[in-house]
Amino acid sequence: MKKKVLSLVLATTMITGLTACGGSQTPQDSQQAPAESKQEAQGSTEEVRTVDLLVWAPSEDQAQEHGNWLSTMCEKFDEEHPEWEINFTYGVCAEGDAKATVTQDVEAAADVYMFANDNLNDLLASGAIARIGGSALDYVNAEIPESLVNSVTVDGAVYGIPFTSNTWFMYYNKSIFTEDDVKNLDTMLEKSKVAFPLTNSWYIASFYAANGCTLFGDGTNEAAGIDFGGDKAVAVTDYLVDLAANPNFVNDADGAGIAGLTDGSIGAMFTGSWDYQNIVDAIGEENVGAAQLPTITLNGEEKQMMAFAGSKAIGVNPHCEDADVAIALAAYLGGEEAQRAHYEMRGIIPANNTVAGDEAVKSDVVANAQSATIANTSIMQPIVGNMGRYWSPAENMGKAIVAKEVTHDNAAAQTELMNESMNKDAVQ
Repeated sequence: MKKKVLSLVLATTMITGLTACGGSQTPQDSQQAPAESKQEAQGSTEEVRTVDLLVWAPSEDQAQEHGNWLSTMCEKFDEEHPEWEINFTYGVCAEGDAKATVTQDVEAAADVYMFANDNLNDLLASGAIARIGGSALDYVNAEIPESLVNSVTVDGAVYGIPFTSNTWFMYYNKSIFTEDDVKNLDTMLEKSKVAFPLTNSWYIASFYAANGCTLFGDGTNEAAGIDFGGDKAVAVTDYLVDLAANPNFVNDADGAGIAGLTDGSIGAMFTGSWDYQNIVDAIGEENVGAAQLPTITLNGEEKQMMAFAGSKAIGVNPHCEDADVAIALAAYLGGEEAQRAHYEMRGIIPANNTVAGDEAVKSDVVANAQSATIANTSIMQPIVGNMGRYWSPAENMGKAIVAKEVTHDNAAAQTELMNESMNKDAVQ
């Protein structure tokens, strides 16, 4: 059986007149001449429903060197549904760009797309994402960890099929650090240089969260605001002033971490699964260790660093004409078979409980570190509207600490200024 497939081709190809059920093609979409229909291939007179679907995913999921996961899975989905003849159009959109790209023109955007869960609030505000129900919801509740389901849940409704967790953890050179060494950051700094992206607001929160600072209570209570003030926060700022002054600390910006691992001057860095191959290239696979976040020693007490954690998920555009097909495809792309292929083709750590139990995944050092981080050393990254007020003040604090503009003398004042900025003009 041949298949109608609309796929990416050279930018010089002219495309006209194509409209998917959620809208028209983007400049990154293209069309090939259709093959014979399912009715023709099967010699059947039974009516087959024709459906046009526009699907967006990151470029890596459409790269031939990774087996073109997206089109491979979409074609398998179509083969499993003889009642539909699906004309796929593919476009490129990274998960983190969904809120910006999809909301530009919701009706013309993809019918099915991938998104990072911290995009959810914007997608909801723009009416760009559909609530998941029926068998798709049953699958999510049965096969996806509760923490990841919660990451795409708003007011009790689920908006997406999580396919992987999204967080960061620690990589280290096993020829420099032992498994005991990497349990505490200060112990590590006595032995070798460590790179950490202190000027990146996605990472710096881990120190403040370690000492009881909170963002919107449990992450869902917008009225609670951000609590990065008081003595508990000042103590962290003081710790970070000393950290930045430590000769064995390197602020990981502009590739400093990978460069240091490569030349041997750095023994550990903090990043995510996306950097695994870069780290293998830097120190060799036999030397790659990965672990959940370490503790820090704050005023003589052990405090656990806590990373932001979320998910990446498959979403559906509510403006899709063939919503039943789109939701079925989303469930398939986030389902067991597709998650297993995603791991095998691209190393995407599965969210599906069954796939996560595969021997290959269980023995994967990166999968283990990411799973341990999610379970033990993370807090849910809030998706409430006022979370947008966190990022710039946190980044500015990190930059000021690294630049030595924040000192022990002004740490209290600078911490309170940060906290005030995070809560200023917040919508209640």
